[in-house]
Amino acid sequence: MTELAKLSVLRSCYSKILDTVESESTRNRQGLLKTPERAGKAMLHFTKGYQENLKEIVDDAIFDEDHDEMVIVKDIDFFSLCEHHVAPFMGKAHVGYFPSGKVLGLSKIAR
Repeated sequence: MTELAKLSVLRSCYSKILDTVESESTRNRQGLLKTPERAGKAMLHFTKGYQENLKEIVDDAIFDEDHDEMVIVKDIDFFSLCEHHVAPFMGKAHVGYFPSGKVLGLSKIAR
């Protein structure tokens, strides 16, 4: 399914959700008119990792290196969805590793 088709389905679903939880008098407020579109785009963004391929992301960023001290990347912003409640959560992650003859480009760790 194309991204445009996915967005169309999500937009329809979010419209139904809003129709269910909002009263008829509040559903057509100006601030809610484009909410199904925004929510659909947000869902596609939150779940984009399902379509990404780790090998494609890091393959050209692994380098031979004679380095044996810990590599640390701090304060990596992350976001995801709780698959049980489909509720977003976000935070910061810290990653550390001891290289074994190879290092990964730091920008790739955050991806």
